[in-house]
Amino acid sequence: METKTEKILKFSDATYEKLQEIVDIKHVANKKKFDEWFSFQFKINQREEDFLKELIRRNELSLDKYNEQTLVTKFIAPLLNRVNFNTEKFRDWYQYKISCEINDWKLIGQPDYFVATGLKKPNKPYFFIHEFKPMKSVGVPDEQLVTELLVAIHLNKTNEIKGCYVTNRHWFFVILEKLENSHYQYYVSKSYDGLDIDDLKKIYTYLQAVKFNYCK
Repeated sequence: METKTEKILKFSDATYEKLQEIVDIKHVANKKKFDEWFSFQFKINQREEDFLKELIRRNELSLDKYNEQTLVTKFIAPLLNRVNFNTEKFRDWYQYKISCEINDWKLIGQPDYFVATGLKKPNKPYFFIHEFKPMKSVGVPDEQLVTELLVAIHLNKTNEIKGCYVTNRHWFFVILEKLENSHYQYYVSKSYDGLDIDDLKKIYTYLQAVKFNYCK
Protein backbone atom coordinates (compact mmCIF):
# COMPACT_ATOMS: atom_id res chain seq x y z
CA MET A 1 0.00 0.00 0.00
CA GLU A 2 1.44 3.36 -1.01
CA THR A 3 2.08 5.75 1.87
CA LYS A 4 1.15 9.36 1.28
CA THR A 5 4.03 11.76 1.89
CA GLU A 6 3.06 14.59 4.22
CA LYS A 7 3.69 18.04 2.80
CA ILE A 8 4.90 20.49 5.42
CA LEU A 9 5.40 24.24 5.32
CA LYS A 10 7.20 25.78 8.26
CA PHE A 11 6.46 29.44 8.97
CA SER A 12 10.15 30.22 8.64
CA ASP A 13 10.15 28.83 5.06
CA ALA A 14 6.95 30.53 3.90
CA THR A 15 6.91 32.62 0.75
CA TYR A 16 4.10 34.11 -1.27
CA GLU A 17 4.69 31.56 -4.01
CA LYS A 18 4.52 28.61 -1.58
CA LEU A 19 1.31 29.95 -0.06
CA GLN A 20 -0.24 30.10 -3.52
CA GLU A 21 0.48 26.39 -3.92
CA ILE A 22 -1.68 25.70 -0.86
CA VAL A 23 -4.55 28.22 -1.11
CA ASP A 24 -5.89 30.83 -3.48
CA ILE A 25 -4.44 33.96 -1.89
CA LYS A 26 -3.82 37.48 -3.12
CA HIS A 27 -2.18 40.59 -1.74
CA VAL A 28 -4.61 43.44 -2.41
CA ALA A 29 -3.95 47.17 -2.07
CA ASN A 30 -6.89 48.64 -0.15
CA LYS A 31 -6.00 50.95 2.74
CA LYS A 32 -9.73 51.52 3.47
CA LYS A 33 -9.80 48.05 5.03
CA PHE A 34 -8.06 49.59 8.03
CA ASP A 35 -10.60 52.40 8.56
CA GLU A 36 -12.58 50.62 11.29
CA TRP A 37 -9.49 49.36 13.13
CA PHE A 38 -7.65 52.68 12.98
CA SER A 39 -10.67 54.79 13.95
CA PHE A 40 -10.59 53.43 17.52
CA GLN A 41 -10.79 56.26 20.02
CA PHE A 42 -8.24 55.93 22.82
CA LYS A 43 -7.06 58.82 24.97
CA ILE A 44 -3.38 58.54 25.80
CA ASN A 45 -2.76 59.97 29.25
CA GLN A 46 0.32 61.91 30.30
CA ARG A 47 2.03 58.92 31.92
CA GLU A 48 1.60 56.89 28.75
CA GLU A 49 2.89 59.72 26.58
CA ASP A 50 5.93 60.12 28.85
CA PHE A 51 6.55 56.37 28.55
CA LEU A 52 6.40 56.51 24.74
CA LYS A 53 8.77 59.48 24.59
CA GLU A 54 11.21 57.74 26.92
CA LEU A 55 11.03 54.57 24.80
CA ILE A 56 12.09 56.62 21.79
CA ARG A 57 14.82 58.44 23.70
CA ARG A 58 16.39 55.18 24.91
CA ASN A 59 16.42 53.54 21.49
CA GLU A 60 16.62 56.22 18.80
CA LEU A 61 20.41 56.03 18.27
CA SER A 62 20.62 52.24 18.03
CA LEU A 63 17.26 50.75 17.09
CA ASP A 64 18.03 50.39 13.37
CA LYS A 65 21.17 48.41 14.29
CA TYR A 66 19.46 45.96 16.68
CA ASN A 67 19.32 42.27 15.91
CA GLU A 68 15.98 40.53 16.34
CA GLN A 69 16.35 39.60 20.02
CA THR A 70 17.55 43.06 21.02
CA LEU A 71 14.71 44.67 19.07
CA VAL A 72 12.17 42.57 20.96
CA THR A 73 13.73 43.01 24.38
CA LYS A 74 14.45 46.73 24.29
CA PHE A 75 11.61 48.14 22.20
CA ILE A 76 8.74 45.81 21.30
CA ALA A 77 8.26 43.91 24.56
CA PRO A 78 8.14 47.06 26.74
CA LEU A 79 5.49 48.49 24.41
CA LEU A 80 3.42 45.30 24.46
CA ASN A 81 3.76 45.01 28.23
CA ARG A 82 2.44 48.55 28.55
CA VAL A 83 -0.62 47.64 26.48
CA ASN A 84 -0.93 44.51 28.66
CA PHE A 85 -2.72 41.76 26.76
CA ASN A 86 -2.96 39.60 29.90
CA THR A 87 -6.57 39.38 31.12
CA GLU A 88 -8.82 36.72 32.65
CA LYS A 89 -9.83 35.53 29.18
CA PHE A 90 -6.64 35.81 27.12
CA ARG A 91 -2.92 36.48 27.38
CA ASP A 92 0.18 36.88 25.24
CA TRP A 93 2.51 34.06 24.22
CA TYR A 94 6.09 34.09 22.97
CA GLN A 95 7.49 31.24 20.87
CA TYR A 96 4.65 28.74 21.33
CA LYS A 97 3.92 26.29 18.54
CA ILE A 98 0.71 26.39 16.50
CA SER A 99 -0.22 24.32 13.45
CA CYS A 100 -3.05 23.16 11.22
CA GLU A 101 -3.68 21.16 8.06
CA ILE A 102 -5.01 22.87 4.92
CA ASN A 103 -5.44 21.15 1.55
CA ASP A 104 -3.13 18.24 2.42
CA TRP A 105 -0.46 20.60 3.74
CA LYS A 106 0.63 20.93 7.35
CA LEU A 107 1.48 24.51 8.31
CA ILE A 108 3.53 24.69 11.49
CA GLY A 109 5.81 26.98 13.46
CA GLN A 110 6.40 29.12 16.52
CA PRO A 111 5.20 32.71 16.13
CA ASP A 112 7.37 35.20 17.93
CA TYR A 113 4.31 36.62 19.68
CA PHE A 114 0.56 36.13 19.65
CA VAL A 115 -2.49 36.65 21.83
CA ALA A 116 -4.67 33.64 22.64
CA THR A 117 -6.99 32.12 25.19
CA GLY A 118 -5.51 29.62 27.61
CA LEU A 119 -3.67 29.64 30.93
CA LYS A 120 -0.90 27.05 30.65
CA LYS A 121 -0.83 26.71 26.88
CA PRO A 122 -2.37 28.72 24.04
CA ASN A 123 -5.76 27.59 22.88
CA LYS A 124 -7.66 29.88 20.52
CA PRO A 125 -5.36 32.44 18.86
CA TYR A 126 -6.96 35.83 18.63
CA PHE A 127 -6.48 38.68 16.26
CA PHE A 128 -2.91 39.68 16.81
CA ILE A 129 0.17 37.78 15.72
CA HIS A 130 3.60 39.36 15.36
CA GLU A 131 6.67 38.51 13.35
CA PHE A 132 9.75 40.35 14.53
CA LYS A 133 12.38 40.67 11.86
CA PRO A 134 15.50 42.78 11.41
CA MET A 135 15.44 45.34 8.63
CA LYS A 136 14.73 43.78 5.26
CA SER A 137 13.07 45.47 2.30
CA VAL A 138 10.63 47.85 3.93
CA GLY A 139 7.22 47.87 2.27
CA VAL A 140 7.26 44.16 1.31
CA PRO A 141 4.67 42.13 3.25
CA ASP A 142 6.04 39.44 5.52
CA GLU A 143 4.81 36.11 4.14
CA GLN A 144 5.67 34.34 7.38
CA LEU A 145 3.15 36.50 9.24
CA VAL A 146 0.47 35.86 6.60
CA THR A 147 1.05 32.11 6.98
CA GLU A 148 0.53 32.38 10.74
CA LEU A 149 -2.64 34.38 10.18
CA LEU A 150 -3.86 31.70 7.79
CA VAL A 151 -3.39 29.06 10.50
CA ALA A 152 -5.21 31.26 13.02
CA ILE A 153 -8.21 31.73 10.72
CA HIS A 154 -8.38 27.98 10.22
CA LEU A 155 -8.13 27.21 13.96
CA ASN A 156 -10.65 29.89 14.92
CA LYS A 157 -13.07 29.08 12.10
CA THR A 158 -13.39 32.81 11.41
CA ASN A 159 -13.27 34.87 8.24
CA GLU A 160 -10.83 37.57 9.30
CA ILE A 161 -7.82 38.08 11.52
CA LYS A 162 -5.39 40.90 12.14
CA GLY A 163 -1.66 41.02 12.67
CA CYS A 164 1.43 43.15 12.50
CA TYR A 165 5.03 42.77 11.47
CA VAL A 166 7.93 44.93 12.54
CA THR A 167 11.16 45.66 10.68
CA ASN A 168 13.24 47.56 13.21
CA ARG A 169 11.61 51.00 13.47
CA HIS A 170 8.86 50.31 10.93
CA TRP A 171 5.49 48.76 11.85
CA PHE A 172 3.11 47.32 9.25
CA PHE A 173 -0.40 46.24 10.15
CA VAL A 174 -2.02 43.38 8.26
CA ILE A 175 -5.56 42.03 7.77
CA LEU A 176 -6.16 38.57 6.31
CA GLU A 177 -9.67 37.89 5.02
CA LYS A 178 -11.26 34.60 3.98
CA LEU A 179 -13.75 35.03 1.14
CA GLU A 180 -16.24 32.63 -0.46
CA ASN A 181 -14.94 29.38 -1.95
CA SER A 182 -11.89 29.52 0.35
CA HIS A 183 -10.29 32.44 -1.44
CA TYR A 184 -8.06 34.67 0.71
CA GLN A 185 -6.98 38.27 0.46
CA TYR A 186 -4.63 40.20 2.68
CA TYR A 187 -4.01 43.88 3.09
CA VAL A 188 -0.99 45.73 4.43
CA SER A 189 -1.12 49.20 5.96
CA LYS A 190 1.36 51.95 5.32
CA SER A 191 4.41 51.85 7.56
CA TYR A 192 4.48 53.58 10.93
CA ASP A 193 7.77 54.84 12.34
CA GLY A 194 8.28 53.69 15.92
CA LEU A 195 10.82 56.46 16.50
CA ASP A 196 8.36 59.20 15.57
CA ILE A 197 6.20 60.17 18.56
CA ASP A 198 3.06 60.79 16.49
CA ASP A 199 3.41 57.44 14.74
CA LEU A 200 4.25 55.66 17.99
CA LYS A 201 1.06 57.03 19.55
CA LYS A 202 -0.87 55.56 16.62
CA ILE A 203 0.87 52.20 17.00
CA TYR A 204 0.02 52.19 20.69
CA THR A 205 -3.61 53.10 19.95
CA TYR A 206 -3.97 50.41 17.28
CA LEU A 207 -2.64 47.82 19.74
CA GLN A 208 -5.19 49.01 22.30
CA ALA A 209 -7.88 48.62 19.64
CA VAL A 210 -6.89 44.97 19.23
CA LYS A 211 -7.16 44.43 22.99
CA PHE A 212 -10.52 46.12 23.47
CA ASN A 213 -12.29 45.50 20.15
CA TYR A 214 -10.99 42.26 18.66
CA CYS A 215 -9.95 39.94 21.48
CA LYS A 216 -13.43 38.58 22.14
